[in-house]
Amino acid sequence: MGATRQAGHPFLLAAFPYTVKMLTKTNISEIFSRLSALNPDPKTELEFLNTYTLLVAVICSAQATDAGVNKATRALFAKVDTPQKMLDLGEEGLKHYIKTIGLFNSKAKNVIAMSQILVERFGGEVPSKLEELESLPGVGRKTANVILNCAFGQPTMAVDTHVFRVSNRIGLVRAENVLETEKQLVKRIPKKWLFHAHHWIILHGRYVCKARKPECWHCVISDLCEYQGKTV
Repeated sequence: MGATRQAGHPFLLAAFPYTVKMLTKTNISEIFSRLSALNPDPKTELEFLNTYTLLVAVICSAQATDAGVNKATRALFAKVDTPQKMLDLGEEGLKHYIKTIGLFNSKAKNVIAMSQILVERFGGEVPSKLEELESLPGVGRKTANVILNCAFGQPTMAVDTHVFRVSNRIGLVRAENVLETEKQLVKRIPKKWLFHAHHWIILHGRYVCKARKPECWHCVISDLCEYQGKTV
């Protein structure tokens, strides 16, 4: 069973069954060493042109696939790559481009409101502080951490459904919500691995340690993982 979603606090542990043994520091280091060897320089799978278009893409990616977002935003970003251009396009114009993405009405509203604030308060630039990012419409802590990591090179931990599931399933953390998961991951992951860590965990959860049935038979860390329900 996957994590349940609740407004404002997704992925709570109420319906999350993983109560596994916690990984040792040695095994945590080895896990990230192996993930690094497999993919030394992981990147977000969202397509973007600059920090602003990355922010728009991440907002649009909530409860949607990166592939679906990319398909919708390619044409959009060919015309719109600044907050002012987005305001010139307008909410209805934006909806035309992102109408294939789930929750596109609310996302369009947030992107326009966010763009207005960037123009009025930040000179059209995306801020590089967590608190300022979180003050923008449609930007929660996960989105802010993605921007800080991918655009500003900060070793932040963006916790999405994959990171929450994998981290609790394999024994990296034992956390009841996304914020606690983030705090524990930052504390337990060695600093040398922290910058890329959330990308490695996301990709591992997306392609190997899947929600319904983890594909343990081709997992490079299966011998280190503490999950007791391994598939063969």
